[in-house]
Formats: sequence, structure tokens, C-alpha cells
Amino acid sequence: MPKHILTRGHSRALTRHHKIAAAGVAALGAAAIGFSAVPSNASTTTTAEAPVQTAKVAYSTKQIEGVQADVSSLHTGAVQVEQFAAQKKAAAEAAAKKKAAAEAKAAKARAAAESASRSAERAEVKKTAPQKYGDNLDGWIREALSIMKKNGIPGSYEGIHRNVMRESSGNPKAINLWDINAQKGIPSKGLLQVIPPTFDAYHVKGTPKDIYDPVANIVAACNYAADKYGTMDNVDSAY
Repeated sequence: MPKHILTRGHSRALTRHHKIAAAGVAALGAAAIGFSAVPSNASTTTTAEAPVQTAKVAYSTKQIEGVQADVSSLHTGAVQVEQFAAQKKAAAEAAAKKKAAAEAKAAKARAAAESASRSAERAEVKKTAPQKYGDNLDGWIREALSIMKKNGIPGSYEGIHRNVMRESSGNPKAINLWDINAQKGIPSKGLLQVIPPTFDAYHVKGTPKDIYDPVANIVAACNYAADKYGTMDNVDSAY
């Protein structure tokens, strides 16, 4: 076998040497790459200085996202404030309307009560106020009938009017000076020609104690006729 052919042992030693040489070449290559990365306008450095490496800029969206979240929160809060204000305003308006309705209802009730009170007062005044009657035969008869009704004395307008016209022709001062009563000294007087003892006996309280008073004369005469004849309506002649 020729001498220049390497044995297995020599081949292993040569391989290790080759690895060391290869490592050196790789280091020189890395240094060359690092030197070439320096910018053209940078100052030339010596081989003893470390190669300049360009720093990588890292961008993050976390702060932007946070700002966006804050803006969104502020917007949401503003909307909530506006909604709360609108709700508060609506509630205030509803309360005001309710209060106004209650006040209007109370005012209407007060007005109705006052109206009813005034009506009652007017009715009471009308009830208690004395009735106005004419100062004539018609008025005297009507007033006498009102008093007779309160005292339960029967009689009608027609019956009283008929007897008055027969007895005195409607003259409240009429006096009979020629009949039997006159002869006895107790002449008949007034609208229904009542003698004084009869007038005194059948006089109705509340009327004047005056035989010539037209209303008092009618009431007393009708009271007497009711006792003797049942009612003045049954009298058609001297009684």
C-alpha cells in the first residue's frame, strides 16, 4: 500500500485539526459581518471595540388600548349621566303634573263645597226671611193662610175671600153698629166682622192683638169657624 495513504488513526487526528481551523474561520467571518453592519457615516473603530448593533424598536398597543378604554368609559359615563338627568327631569315633570292635577281636584272640590254652602245659606235665608205679601186683600188672605197652615187651621183662599166680601166688602176698618151685637155693646169689627170676645178667645199667637189688623182678624175668625163649623169654607151667612 502506498505511504501517502493515511491510516484510520491519522485520519481521526486530522479531522480534529480541521474542526479547530473551521471554528476560527467562522469567528473571522462573524467579525467581518459585524464590521460591515456599522453605518457608513459612523467613525471607524478599532478592532478592539465591540461591534455596534442596531437596537430594535418595540411597538406596543397596550397604552393606546387603555386610552381607548378610558375614552369609551368616559363616553359611557356621560351617556349614563344624560340618561339619569333625563329620567330625573321626566320624574320631576310627572310629579309636577300629578301635583297640579291634585291641586285642581282639590280646588274643584272646594269650589263645589263653597257653592253648596252658599246654596244652603241662600235656602236658609229664604226659609227664615219673612215672606213679603202685598198690603191688600189678596196679600192679607195669603199671609193669613200661611199662618193658618203653621197652626193647623183649615180654610181656603176662596172660602175666606167669599166671606170677607159678604161681611165687610174688604174693608179692614168696617164696624157693625146696628145688629144685635152692637145693641149689646160688642159690635162686630174688621174684615170678617168678629166681636171682641170671640177675637180674644181665638186669637192666634204671633199675630197682632188688634181686631182691626186684617191678618189677625182673618186668622182668629177662621180659627173660630174651624171650631164651630169645621172650616170657614162651610160658612155662607152670618156666623
